[in-house]
Amino acid sequence: MAKLKVAVLSGGRSQEREISLQSGRNVLAALDRGKYEVVSLDPATDLGTLVELAPGLDVALIMLHGRWGEDGTVQGLLDLLDVPYQCAGAAGCVVSMDKVISKALFRAAGLPVIEDMVVRAGQEVDSAAVFGELGPQVVVKPAREGSSLGMSMPRSEAELETALEIALASDSTVLIERRVIGRELTVAVIGNHDPVALPVVEITPGDGYEYFDYRAKYISGATHEVCPAPIPDELTRRVQELGLAAHLALNLTGYSRTDLILDSGRGDTPYLLETNTIPGMTETSLLPQAAAVAGMDMAALLDRLIELALARKK
Repeated sequence: MAKLKVAVLSGGRSQEREISLQSGRNVLAALDRGKYEVVSLDPATDLGTLVELAPGLDVALIMLHGRWGEDGTVQGLLDLLDVPYQCAGAAGCVVSMDKVISKALFRAAGLPVIEDMVVRAGQEVDSAAVFGELGPQVVVKPAREGSSLGMSMPRSEAELETALEIALASDSTVLIERRVIGRELTVAVIGNHDPVALPVVEITPGDGYEYFDYRAKYISGATHEVCPAPIPDELTRRVQELGLAAHLALNLTGYSRTDLILDSGRGDTPYLLETNTIPGMTETSLLPQAAAVAGMDMAALLDRLIELALARKK
């Protein structure tokens, strides 16, 4: 049987470039060379090469995180080139990347989300009103960034002003949410028309990290992850149901990973935070950990994602 020709796309132009390169290296190391002929491309420099190679490619594995990769741009290009890929299509990636739009879709589907306010560039903000509506602690985040970039947790009006400046430097739209204190969980989903949820992972940032920020995500040992999460079976099922519901509400295919938080002040009620359409594949990433507990090593996980990509094309 002829080998499938696979292009691994990593790097790109976003602030998450280095993490993307790490994901790409892990994927390149895990792909079975007995099954696949592999080429590595960096869209920051190799878009012309991608277009030239497209007629001979069987599938692309997009390992790009953040803008110009996870936001539907590369997916649209690959659609034009008729090259299948492992993640959601352009529309699903666009709405998932935008936290304001994805939360609107979650609300429309009746899924639990945290109370919030939306601020746009140039808009006057009444800081006292923000705290009056959302509570004494809030979370400020750019609408279209990943890996907690531009995110902060102000506790005063002065801190809120600074937080908005930081977030607006990354995006013209910013989300302010009530800060929820509680355990952080994530659940991955794999599948096209019949998706299944993988085991739930609990995330506990280590000492010195107030929350699961960029450093806590990617510095080895900075965060303690447990899979399966040590939570009651009924809550595990509920979290997995919410991960599946989020996947479907955003009209995703291939795979996704949805982050949630349990509100300790409201009886550990789970709230959806966001859904990632291209979860990380680094040595510290959460999806490979959950897949391993489900019985799939990295090579088997990639085989499955390639199968799903080819199935969508058929």
